[in-house]
Amino acid sequence: MDNILQTIAIWAIPVLFAITLHEVSHGWVAKLLGDTTAQMLGRLTVNPLKHIDPVGTVLVPLAIIFYSVLILGTQYPIIFGWAKPVPVNSRNLRHPQRDMAIVAAAGPLANLVMAMFWALMIKLGFGLLGTFDWVAMPLIYMGMAGITINIVLMVLNLLPVPPLDGGRVVSGFLPPRMSDAYDRIEPYGLFIILGLLATGMLWAIIGPFFGFFVDLIRTMFTLPPEIFG
Repeated sequence: MDNILQTIAIWAIPVLFAITLHEVSHGWVAKLLGDTTAQMLGRLTVNPLKHIDPVGTVLVPLAIIFYSVLILGTQYPIIFGWAKPVPVNSRNLRHPQRDMAIVAAAGPLANLVMAMFWALMIKLGFGLLGTFDWVAMPLIYMGMAGITINIVLMVLNLLPVPPLDGGRVVSGFLPPRMSDAYDRIEPYGLFIILGLLATGMLWAIIGPFFGFFVDLIRTMFTLPPEIFG
């Protein structure tokens, strides 16, 4: 139980803000492109309570933590989840098809920026080691969790499967007829992802990209080799 509580304490803030800012970025970019739906509904806020989905933000991450700690015996699981989608009305956008692709790309881009922020927190943590260890160690562990959750969300959401962001990006650059046909996959998108997850193919697909971006961030910020070693 101590291990579970420690793992929850490490992951809570990175998960909440990774999911929240991902959704807020969609609404913020939509506003810039002409749609104020998210703003009118009070969703352009970093307050996690406005974005929490009971299943995707709470139950799924907690289930992964319990399974990883109790069954697999690890305190550093690969966690993912989701928040309530920020509503976007494409009819309010100036160029609906193109702008929806831009709005969709904003979420994964926000996750990449947040991963870089957490890399800076790790750097700060190592700088405080030996003097303020009580601050340094939480920063390092939360930074590792923050990089992990944000890169997982970015790579997962960039899969070209509607309704994931990658699917909407692809749809935005297809000719109208092909875009309409491609969008018809959306009702089956969740089942496609669950099928990939159940067969182990999902991590086989996103794992190499996850490793690439983690190594890229580690190199960019000259993080110690033991980070994600």
